[in-house]
Amino acid sequence: MADLGDICLHYRIDGDPQGAPVVFANSLGTDLRLWDKVVALMPPGLKLIRYDMRGHGLSDAPAAPYAMGALVRDLERLLDHLAVRDAVLVGLSIGGMVAQGLAVKRLDQIRAVVLSNTAAKIGTAGMWHSRIATVEQHGVAALADAILERWFPPAFRDSTEGRGWRHMLERTPVQGYAGCSAAIAGTDFFATTATLRLPAMAIAGSEDGSTPPDLVRETADLIPGSRFELIRGSGHLPCIDQPEVYAALLTGFLTALGHGSGNGSANEGGHG
Repeated sequence: MADLGDICLHYRIDGDPQGAPVVFANSLGTDLRLWDKVVALMPPGLKLIRYDMRGHGLSDAPAAPYAMGALVRDLERLLDHLAVRDAVLVGLSIGGMVAQGLAVKRLDQIRAVVLSNTAAKIGTAGMWHSRIATVEQHGVAALADAILERWFPPAFRDSTEGRGWRHMLERTPVQGYAGCSAAIAGTDFFATTATLRLPAMAIAGSEDGSTPPDLVRETADLIPGSRFELIRGSGHLPCIDQPEVYAALLTGFLTALGHGSGNGSANEGGHG
């Protein structure tokens, strides 16, 4: 647990403590376990840092609403707390929005970004406020069926493993789900993300009902030289339903950067 003053965040570090840092930011309704399968498949020489966004997992869940600026600042302060610089930041969905915001704010912390199943703007404010009202009145479980349809292909959704992810979603604190939903509702990063000039890879799932491939590609196109990768047959959380493919894409991106291979920040090539 990192005490950052006004909030305590739960984090976990795997891999090589002296390795090149890779930071993972979770999606709405999940916690750092979202990345379990991918972390297990990553090559040696990396310091793999995960955390629970505010309102999720074991991190504090203050009263809603949250601002996107607060979520960006949470990760910024956590990385300062851990003395992390020149990290590759992998963010999924709202985690990808946080990644966009932090990359604009702190290029000393962020060397490259992986924007997974995310966009500069997701949905409409009205849609999110409707979800907030439902969650505050009936709990997260009231939205679970619709959310899981967007998250996973049918076969995975109906599996025993899928049941576990349903439990994770339904046990998300109401204030955490509502708070982060408000942050998404108030975010439009088109103008700021278009100013980014750093190595970037975007990942989409062909069956993603939350951030469809065209939306992800549109955001990737804002960053000159970015890569776009489509995982066919995958939903909103490909790190769960197709972790081998996901880890291979991530490893290839890191290798092209020379991140973890001992080349450090000197090699910025290979990201076009």
